[in-house]
Amino acid sequence: MPICTLIAADSLESGNFSEAKDRLAEAGCMPKAFDWLAEGKAADILFEGDLSDARSALAVIEDRFDIAIQHEGNRRKMLLVSDMDSTMITVECIDELADYAGIKPEIAAITERAMAGELDFAEALKARVALLAGLDEDVVAQCLRERVQPMPGADILVRTMTGWGAHAVLVSGGFTSFTGPVADRLGFHEVHANVLEIKDGRLTGALAADIVDASTKQAVLQSAAEMRGIDLATTLAVGDGANDLPMIAAAVSGGGLGVGYHPRPQLAQAANFSVRHNDLTALLFAQGVKPSEWAE
Repeated sequence: MPICTLIAADSLESGNFSEAKDRLAEAGCMPKAFDWLAEGKAADILFEGDLSDARSALAVIEDRFDIAIQHEGNRRKMLLVSDMDSTMITVECIDELADYAGIKPEIAAITERAMAGELDFAEALKARVALLAGLDEDVVAQCLRERVQPMPGADILVRTMTGWGAHAVLVSGGFTSFTGPVADRLGFHEVHANVLEIKDGRLTGALAADIVDASTKQAVLQSAAEMRGIDLATTLAVGDGANDLPMIAAAVSGGGLGVGYHPRPQLAQAANFSVRHNDLTALLFAQGVKPSEWAE
Protein backbone atom coordinates (compact mmCIF):
# COMPACT_ATOMS: atom_id res chain seq x y z
CA MET A 1 0.00 0.00 0.00
CA PRO A 2 1.28 3.53 -0.70
CA ILE A 3 2.46 5.62 2.22
CA CYS A 4 2.95 9.34 2.63
CA THR A 5 5.48 10.64 5.16
CA LEU A 6 5.06 14.24 6.31
CA ILE A 7 8.09 15.87 7.94
CA ALA A 8 7.35 19.34 9.21
CA ALA A 9 9.58 22.35 8.79
CA ASP A 10 8.40 23.52 12.20
CA SER A 11 5.70 21.49 13.94
CA LEU A 12 3.10 18.99 12.80
CA GLU A 13 -0.34 19.23 14.39
CA SER A 14 -3.62 17.38 13.98
CA GLY A 15 -4.91 20.12 11.68
CA ASN A 16 -2.03 19.46 9.33
CA PHE A 17 -3.05 15.81 9.18
CA SER A 18 -6.59 16.80 8.33
CA GLU A 19 -5.47 19.08 5.51
CA ALA A 20 -3.18 16.43 4.05
CA LYS A 21 -5.82 13.72 4.33
CA ASP A 22 -8.46 15.95 2.76
CA ARG A 23 -6.21 16.79 -0.18
CA LEU A 24 -5.37 13.11 -0.69
CA ALA A 25 -9.05 12.15 -0.59
CA GLU A 26 -9.98 14.88 -3.08
CA ALA A 27 -7.39 13.40 -5.46
CA GLY A 28 -8.90 9.92 -5.13
CA CYS A 29 -6.18 8.71 -2.74
CA MET A 30 -8.20 7.47 0.21
CA PRO A 31 -6.40 7.67 3.60
CA LYS A 32 -6.60 4.44 5.62
CA ALA A 33 -4.40 4.95 8.67
CA PHE A 34 -1.85 7.28 10.19
CA ASP A 35 0.97 6.94 12.69
CA TRP A 36 3.33 9.32 14.46
CA LEU A 37 7.00 8.75 13.75
CA ALA A 38 7.93 11.64 16.03
CA GLU A 39 5.02 13.47 17.63
CA GLY A 40 4.84 17.04 16.44
CA LYS A 41 7.51 16.47 13.78
CA ALA A 42 6.88 13.53 11.43
CA ALA A 43 4.07 11.14 10.63
CA ASP A 44 2.92 8.50 8.14
CA ILE A 45 -0.40 8.34 6.28
CA LEU A 46 -1.28 5.06 4.58
CA PHE A 47 -3.56 5.51 1.58
CA GLU A 48 -5.03 3.74 -1.42
CA GLY A 49 -4.40 5.32 -4.79
CA ASP A 50 -1.81 6.49 -7.28
CA LEU A 51 1.56 7.85 -6.16
CA SER A 52 1.63 10.56 -8.83
CA ASP A 53 -1.86 11.74 -7.92
CA ALA A 54 -0.84 11.94 -4.27
CA ARG A 55 2.29 13.94 -5.08
CA SER A 56 0.28 16.40 -7.15
CA ALA A 57 -2.35 16.75 -4.44
CA LEU A 58 0.20 17.56 -1.73
CA ALA A 59 2.50 19.81 -3.79
CA VAL A 60 0.67 22.85 -2.43
CA ILE A 61 1.89 22.18 1.14
CA GLU A 62 5.54 21.55 0.25
CA ASP A 63 6.36 25.03 1.55
CA ARG A 64 5.72 23.67 5.06
CA PHE A 65 6.69 20.00 4.79
CA ASP A 66 9.16 17.59 3.28
CA ILE A 67 6.93 14.89 1.80
CA ALA A 68 7.97 11.37 0.83
CA ILE A 69 5.43 9.32 -1.11
CA GLN A 70 6.29 5.71 -1.90
CA HIS A 71 5.13 2.12 -1.55
CA GLU A 72 5.23 0.80 2.00
CA GLY A 73 7.25 -2.28 1.06
CA ASN A 74 11.05 -2.09 1.02
CA ARG A 75 11.07 1.19 2.96
CA ARG A 76 14.27 0.35 4.82
CA LYS A 77 17.04 0.52 2.28
CA MET A 78 20.06 -1.78 2.10
CA LEU A 79 22.31 0.45 -0.02
CA LEU A 80 23.09 4.11 0.63
CA VAL A 81 24.99 5.99 -2.09
CA SER A 82 25.68 9.62 -1.31
CA ASP A 83 27.35 12.69 -2.70
CA MET A 84 29.67 14.50 -0.26
CA ASP A 85 29.91 18.28 -0.84
CA SER A 86 26.79 20.16 0.32
CA THR A 87 25.19 16.79 1.09
CA MET A 88 27.20 14.91 3.72
CA ILE A 89 29.25 18.00 4.58
CA THR A 90 28.22 21.65 4.76
CA VAL A 91 30.67 23.09 2.21
CA GLU A 92 32.02 22.68 -1.31
CA CYS A 93 35.63 21.71 -0.63
CA ILE A 94 37.04 23.14 -3.85
CA ASP A 95 35.50 26.52 -3.04
CA GLU A 96 37.09 26.45 0.41
CA LEU A 97 40.50 25.58 -1.05
CA ALA A 98 40.04 28.50 -3.42
CA ASP A 99 39.43 30.75 -0.43
CA TYR A 100 42.85 29.87 0.96
CA ALA A 101 44.30 30.62 -2.48
CA GLY A 102 42.52 33.98 -2.58
CA ILE A 103 40.35 33.11 -5.60
CA LYS A 104 37.10 31.86 -4.04
CA PRO A 105 34.67 34.12 -5.97
CA GLU A 106 36.11 33.01 -9.30
CA ILE A 107 36.00 29.29 -8.50
CA ALA A 108 32.69 29.40 -6.61
CA ALA A 109 31.00 30.94 -9.65
CA ILE A 110 32.16 28.01 -11.79
CA THR A 111 31.04 25.54 -9.10
CA GLU A 112 27.55 27.02 -8.95
CA ARG A 113 27.12 26.85 -12.72
CA ALA A 114 28.40 23.26 -12.81
CA MET A 115 26.06 22.17 -10.01
CA ALA A 116 23.15 23.83 -11.79
CA GLY A 117 23.95 21.83 -14.93
CA GLU A 118 24.98 24.88 -16.96
CA LEU A 119 28.54 23.61 -17.54
CA ASP A 120 30.05 20.22 -18.34
CA PHE A 121 31.12 18.90 -14.95
CA ALA A 122 34.42 17.36 -16.04
CA GLU A 123 35.56 20.45 -17.93
CA ALA A 124 34.49 22.73 -15.09
CA LEU A 125 36.37 20.56 -12.60
CA LYS A 126 39.57 20.61 -14.64
CA ALA A 127 39.33 24.39 -15.02
CA ARG A 128 38.90 24.90 -11.27
CA VAL A 129 41.69 22.51 -10.32
CA ALA A 130 44.03 24.26 -12.76
CA LEU A 131 43.43 27.52 -10.89
CA LEU A 132 44.72 25.86 -7.69
CA ALA A 133 48.15 25.09 -9.18
CA GLY A 134 50.93 25.91 -6.74
CA LEU A 135 48.83 25.65 -3.59
CA ASP A 136 50.78 24.03 -0.74
CA GLU A 137 49.53 20.55 0.14
CA ASP A 138 49.51 21.56 3.82
CA VAL A 139 46.68 23.94 2.96
CA VAL A 140 44.54 20.95 1.98
CA ALA A 141 44.98 19.47 5.46
CA GLN A 142 44.32 22.88 7.00
CA CYS A 143 41.12 23.24 4.98
CA LEU A 144 39.94 19.81 6.11
CA ARG A 145 40.64 20.68 9.72
CA GLU A 146 39.19 24.18 9.73
CA ARG A 147 36.33 24.15 7.22
CA VAL A 148 34.89 20.66 6.76
CA GLN A 149 32.01 19.75 9.07
CA PRO A 150 29.36 17.02 8.72
CA MET A 151 25.92 18.07 7.59
CA PRO A 152 23.46 17.91 10.51
CA GLY A 153 22.07 14.39 10.74
CA ALA A 154 24.76 12.85 8.52
CA ASP A 155 26.35 10.64 11.15
CA ILE A 156 22.96 9.53 12.50
CA LEU A 157 21.75 8.61 9.01
CA VAL A 158 24.83 6.61 8.04
CA ARG A 159 25.31 4.81 11.34
CA THR A 160 21.62 3.96 11.69
CA MET A 161 21.48 2.46 8.20
CA THR A 162 24.75 0.55 8.53
CA GLY A 163 23.49 -0.64 11.91
CA TRP A 164 20.75 -2.66 10.24
CA GLY A 165 23.20 -3.99 7.65
CA ALA A 166 23.03 -1.47 4.82
CA HIS A 167 26.14 -0.86 2.71
CA ALA A 168 27.17 2.81 2.59
CA VAL A 169 29.06 4.35 -0.34
CA LEU A 170 30.40 7.90 -0.55
CA VAL A 171 30.91 8.96 -4.18
CA SER A 172 32.08 12.47 -4.89
CA GLY A 173 33.27 14.74 -7.64
CA GLY A 174 35.48 16.20 -4.91
CA PHE A 175 38.81 14.93 -3.71
CA THR A 176 40.14 11.90 -1.83
CA SER A 177 42.01 14.24 0.53
CA PHE A 178 38.58 15.06 1.96
CA THR A 179 36.41 12.03 1.19
CA GLY A 180 38.62 9.57 3.07
CA PRO A 181 38.51 11.40 6.41
CA VAL A 182 34.82 12.24 5.99
CA ALA A 183 33.94 8.61 5.19
CA ASP A 184 35.88 7.40 8.23
CA ARG A 185 34.20 9.93 10.49
CA LEU A 186 30.67 9.16 9.32
CA GLY A 187 30.99 5.39 8.89
CA PHE A 188 30.90 4.82 5.13
CA HIS A 189 32.23 1.48 3.88
CA GLU A 190 33.39 2.58 0.44
CA VAL A 191 34.69 5.78 -1.18
CA HIS A 192 35.05 7.02 -4.77
CA ALA A 193 36.48 10.47 -5.55
CA ASN A 194 38.98 12.43 -7.61
CA VAL A 195 42.70 12.52 -6.78
CA LEU A 196 44.60 15.80 -6.70
CA GLU A 197 48.05 15.52 -8.27
CA ILE A 198 50.76 16.75 -5.90
CA LYS A 199 54.46 17.18 -6.71
CA ASP A 200 57.15 18.63 -4.47
CA GLY A 201 54.54 19.42 -1.83
CA ARG A 202 52.29 21.52 -4.09
CA LEU A 203 49.20 20.99 -6.22
CA THR A 204 50.12 20.76 -9.89
CA GLY A 205 46.72 21.96 -11.09
CA ALA A 206 45.87 18.54 -12.52
CA LEU A 207 44.12 15.36 -11.44
CA ALA A 208 46.06 12.14 -10.93
CA ALA A 209 43.39 9.71 -12.12
CA ASP A 210 40.23 9.44 -14.20
CA ILE A 211 37.53 11.94 -13.31
CA VAL A 212 34.68 10.86 -11.05
CA ASP A 213 31.66 12.51 -12.67
CA ALA A 214 27.93 12.00 -13.04
CA SER A 215 28.25 8.80 -15.08
CA THR A 216 30.70 7.40 -12.52
CA LYS A 217 28.22 8.01 -9.72
CA GLN A 218 25.50 6.13 -11.57
CA ALA A 219 27.88 3.25 -12.34
CA VAL A 220 28.98 3.06 -8.70
CA LEU A 221 25.38 2.76 -7.52
CA GLN A 222 24.54 0.06 -10.04
CA SER A 223 27.73 -1.95 -9.49
CA ALA A 224 27.47 -1.73 -5.69
CA ALA A 225 23.94 -3.09 -5.86
CA GLU A 226 24.86 -5.83 -8.33
CA MET A 227 27.95 -6.97 -6.42
CA ARG A 228 25.96 -7.39 -3.22
CA GLY A 229 22.77 -8.76 -4.75
CA ILE A 230 20.82 -5.72 -3.60
CA ASP A 231 17.59 -4.97 -5.43
CA LEU A 232 17.52 -1.38 -6.72
CA ALA A 233 14.18 -1.03 -4.94
CA THR A 234 16.14 -1.14 -1.68
CA THR A 235 18.62 1.57 -2.66
CA LEU A 236 18.77 5.17 -1.49
CA ALA A 237 20.76 7.73 -3.48
CA VAL A 238 21.15 11.31 -2.23
CA GLY A 239 22.77 14.43 -3.64
CA ASP A 240 22.23 18.11 -4.32
CA GLY A 241 23.52 18.99 -7.79
CA ALA A 242 23.19 18.22 -11.48
CA ASN A 243 26.09 15.76 -11.43
CA ASP A 244 24.05 13.61 -9.01
CA LEU A 245 21.12 13.38 -11.41
CA PRO A 246 22.00 10.07 -13.17
CA MET A 247 22.47 8.16 -9.90
CA ILE A 248 19.28 9.68 -8.48
CA ALA A 249 17.40 8.74 -11.64
CA ALA A 250 18.82 5.19 -11.49
CA ALA A 251 17.56 4.74 -7.93
CA VAL A 252 14.12 6.10 -8.85
CA SER A 253 13.77 4.00 -12.02
CA GLY A 254 14.73 0.91 -10.03
CA GLY A 255 11.97 1.53 -7.51
CA GLY A 256 14.25 2.94 -4.83
CA LEU A 257 14.47 6.33 -3.17
CA GLY A 258 16.24 9.10 -5.09
CA VAL A 259 16.65 12.07 -2.78
CA GLY A 260 17.43 15.67 -3.61
CA TYR A 261 18.94 17.27 -0.52
CA HIS A 262 18.23 21.02 -0.68
CA PRO A 263 18.50 20.35 -4.41
CA ARG A 264 19.08 22.47 -7.47
CA PRO A 265 15.88 22.62 -9.59
CA GLN A 266 17.14 20.19 -12.23
CA LEU A 267 17.82 17.52 -9.62
CA ALA A 268 14.55 18.11 -7.79
CA GLN A 269 12.67 17.18 -10.96
CA ALA A 270 14.43 13.80 -11.13
CA ALA A 271 14.16 12.94 -7.42
CA ASN A 272 11.14 11.21 -5.90
CA PHE A 273 11.80 12.86 -2.52
CA SER A 274 13.27 16.30 -1.93
CA VAL A 275 14.41 17.58 1.46
CA ARG A 276 14.11 21.36 1.57
CA HIS A 277 13.31 22.10 5.21
CA ASN A 278 15.01 19.48 7.36
CA ASP A 279 18.39 17.85 7.95
CA LEU A 280 19.49 14.38 6.84
CA THR A 281 17.44 12.62 9.52
CA ALA A 282 14.50 13.26 7.18
CA LEU A 283 15.85 10.29 5.19
CA LEU A 284 15.31 8.10 8.24
CA PHE A 285 11.75 9.32 8.70
CA ALA A 286 11.16 8.53 5.01
CA GLN A 287 12.24 4.96 5.78
CA GLY A 288 9.79 4.74 8.68
CA VAL A 289 12.48 4.89 11.36
CA LYS A 290 11.52 6.51 14.65
CA PRO A 291 14.09 8.51 16.69
CA SER A 292 14.15 5.78 19.35
CA GLU A 293 15.75 3.53 16.69
CA TRP A 294 18.39 6.02 15.55
CA ALA A 295 22.05 5.31 16.23
CA GLU A 296 23.60 7.50 18.91
